[in-house]
Amino acid sequence: MKLAISGKGGVGKTTLAANLARFFAEEGRNVVAIDADPDANLATALGADEATAAACVPLSQMDDLIEERTGARPGTGGMFRLNPEVSDVVDKCGVDVDGVTLLRMGTVERGGSGCMCAEGTFLKAFLHHLIVERDDVVILDMEAGIEHLGRGTADSVDVFVVVVEPGSRSVQTARAVRDLAADIGVRNAVAVGNRIRSEADEAYLRESLGDIPLLGSLPESEEVRAADREGRSPFGLDPAFSEALRAVAKALASRTETA
Repeated sequence: MKLAISGKGGVGKTTLAANLARFFAEEGRNVVAIDADPDANLATALGADEATAAACVPLSQMDDLIEERTGARPGTGGMFRLNPEVSDVVDKCGVDVDGVTLLRMGTVERGGSGCMCAEGTFLKAFLHHLIVERDDVVILDMEAGIEHLGRGTADSVDVFVVVVEPGSRSVQTARAVRDLAADIGVRNAVAVGNRIRSEADEAYLRESLGDIPLLGSLPESEEVRAADREGRSPFGLDPAFSEALRAVAKALASRTETA
């Protein structure tokens, strides 16, 4: 099962990604969670303590590993291998958080390097291997866009999940992300509502999303909000939220069977 989770900033996509990862791990599945959003904090949402979170170094900053695998030191330019060995990166670089293997992608920040650089090539090769060749449950906590995905990788994502709140800007972002995903081969895009306060909120989303299926909804939860404020994992804190999460997870698992 390969899930990419996106949405407008602040809608709760990291909360959904972390809770799904913990849920599937508790089911006994091998789960790899990827923090692919520079502004997200997936480690904290999963329940990592400060030391564990700090130990999860972004892959884009592992200059020695990138040089070893590509033949070029990041930031130095020159020729490098386009098909670096990445099959051991999950085991070598992943950090365990309550049964979930966590990795951070990081970003290519060196000025002028663009996407055709050693570190960019390494990240793309790793992501392709993770999605196409491994059998784990993979959950990608994405940016609002789809910058980390490319052709040949995106079409192996089972479901692209866009988290939405009951508001026009959130819905507009969902449509934009769905269209961008379709451009690179992702056809199975769905929405999951978050911070739903009433049946009217859910009805608004179903109507406004049009042809984007609303796979499920998560209720507004003070327990989840408090955990976010305090830097704790919200997993299992609110029975109503947990029950809604279970329904979303089961719907996603069912959908991947036909993806």
